[in-house]
Amino acid sequence: MGIKVSVVIPVKEINDYIRESMFYMEKIDFDKSRLEVIVLPDIKGTVEGEYSFDIRIIETGPVTPGDKRDTGIKEAKGEIVAFIDDDVFPSKMWLKRAVELFEADENTAAAAGPAVTPENDSFMRKVSGYIYSSFLGGGAYSYRYFPEKARPVDDYPSCNLIIRKSVLEKIGGFNTEFWPGEDTVICLKITRDLKMKIIYDPDVLVYHHRRDFPKGHLKQVKSYAEHRGYFVKRFPETSLRHSYFMPSFFVFYILSFVYPVLFNPGILVIWSIPFLLYVLVLAGDSVRGKKIKYAFFTAAGIFITHLYYGVYFIKGLMAPRLKEEVKRK
Repeated sequence: MGIKVSVVIPVKEINDYIRESMFYMEKIDFDKSRLEVIVLPDIKGTVEGEYSFDIRIIETGPVTPGDKRDTGIKEAKGEIVAFIDDDVFPSKMWLKRAVELFEADENTAAAAGPAVTPENDSFMRKVSGYIYSSFLGGGAYSYRYFPEKARPVDDYPSCNLIIRKSVLEKIGGFNTEFWPGEDTVICLKITRDLKMKIIYDPDVLVYHHRRDFPKGHLKQVKSYAEHRGYFVKRFPETSLRHSYFMPSFFVFYILSFVYPVLFNPGILVIWSIPFLLYVLVLAGDSVRGKKIKYAFFTAAGIFITHLYYGVYFIKGLMAPRLKEEVKRK
């Protein structure tokens, strides 16, 4: 018979992204008799078309993505539950490769893979994708946005996270008001509490539409940074890492130019050396592997992203609570 998979997609309303995702779901290399898709909008709608897999649309009301995913877990008939976002569509080998990982090792609780920017995204959305996948922009986590070598991970975005249903039942699902950050919570339950593995594989690949740069991109960065800063205190096992602090150190360095500019101009050249090195790396990173027309916007975007992340990471670090935690209490 083979392993049955339930794909769970939280969404506010049925939209063109969902229709696109279903189009590509039909094309994946996987037995459709072992596939079901559960779409969870606030208000029930319809997805037009004929599909060779089961598709169910379950109205949830205006609840958080974590709560929608928990509803999807309860409704799922598959042994494996694959979580993607509504603006994601799968590659051909996505589920086939993920199932192979589960079959190869019983201690593999979850599989994950890169969420690559689609070629049909707009110019400014591609800029956002280039920022995330760049050496300076994505840093140690660029593999989340571009295929890199397989590895175990302990924290992964829920836009492409595939988990055994038995594991989800053991840990009680997502069970959190945090968003974003619900994926950090559930990954920690898997790796810390169950001592099981999450395996990243480049062939467990999906395509993820980005938000427009600058407005949508920076709004997302702000939310990510604030939650990560707060998670340093709540979930230090996966959030108390120097890479998350680096943008804040960069912000303090930029602010420190007040001293040489106003009080000691003689050391301005020496003070500027780290920034000049940063600019050189930034310039090289912005043209590497991409068309020149994207270089300026990518470079400016990485710089602004670092400042945004640095400021809002500190805000989250200093926050006594986030609004989601207050709501849950």
